[in-house]
Amino acid sequence: RLTTPATPTAGAETSSAAANGRAGDPLPELTLACFTGGAPVALRDVRGPAVINIWASWCPPCRKELPAFQRLSKRAGDRIHVIGVNSQDSRSAAQSIGEDLGVGFPMLVDQGTALQRALNRNAFPLTLLVDAQGRVVHTDASGALDDASLGELVREHLGVAVPA
Repeated sequence: RLTTPATPTAGAETSSAAANGRAGDPLPELTLACFTGGAPVALRDVRGPAVINIWASWCPPCRKELPAFQRLSKRAGDRIHVIGVNSQDSRSAAQSIGEDLGVGFPMLVDQGTALQRALNRNAFPLTLLVDAQGRVVHTDASGALDDASLGELVREHLGVAVPA
């Protein structure tokens, strides 16, 4: 069973460099379980445009920004894939937050920190923008994203304008 860290790691970094510091790196070779029990997802198979949000229920900025990702998912329709990855969390806490906030986009679970280790990032929340070839084109760990900043990142790095 996972234990919740006593102090969340607050992110204050943002970078156009992707995983391991190089723009255009592919997503890591990891397969993550589907939170709702569906088939596991190989991250290398994810094709964008996609926005991947790595979060934990014990992280206040993560809880604050989850509704913006839900709204992005609704507004973008099939033009952008929005995927959540719950990390370093208990299943019950994550499920409770997801239900309370009405999260309906696909949710994966990283039982430990494998994804963050592969990306060489330990901040929460962490957002990855992924292009059509499955390459990370931007990472953001600057704190809770709102609708405007999330929409701007999607337009700037994925070339998709999402109505407000």
